[in-house]
Amino acid sequence: MAIFYPSKNAGAFFLLSLCVLVSSVCVWGRPATFLQDFHATWSESHIKQIDQGRAIQLTLDPNSGCGFASKVKYMFGRVSMKIKLVPGDSAGTVTAFYMNSDTDSVRDELDFEFLGNRTGQPYTVQTNIYAHGKGDREQRVNLWFDPSADFHTYTIMWNHHHIVFYVDDFPIRVYKNNEARGIPYPKMQAMGVYSTLWEADNWATRVV
Repeated sequence: MAIFYPSKNAGAFFLLSLCVLVSSVCVWGRPATFLQDFHATWSESHIKQIDQGRAIQLTLDPNSGCGFASKVKYMFGRVSMKIKLVPGDSAGTVTAFYMNSDTDSVRDELDFEFLGNRTGQPYTVQTNIYAHGKGDREQRVNLWFDPSADFHTYTIMWNHHHIVFYVDDFPIRVYKNNEARGIPYPKMQAMGVYSTLWEADNWATRVV
């Protein structure tokens, strides 16, 4: 896999934290560590642990990106990660933080995808929701700050009634349960927490 500017490596930093809720009651919440709560899903050599595993750096180079996932799946909850995104010329990079049921044809998935650019324009965050294998619910928002300058908190809150995507505790998208109108809603499958850094220059780069 090649990035748009192969002479440069790209990196994103994550501070790991999980708070899992069941029926809006916090059953446990604590700082996460990589070895205790997560495992590499591909290119483990591109994942660097920092501060005894309380933070990690993902690296994308001309050979590979990388990714990791939680060891446990959750049925409803609120999951947050503090992320510092790829700095500088981030053309063609996608940093993703998402929940996924890891089932093939009828997967459920809740996505944050951060799309790099090469124009100096704002970073774009794309959210998407898959329910019973059906997606095509993308929405894009331009971030109102430089997400590569410092850590910011990105949160997915998921319950029987709605899904909310937050940036620094500010809701940027609310997706309501409209099953009564025949619209699928993810409520039958537990989902794990995932993150990846990868190259997608064919669609992820902002050019204007």
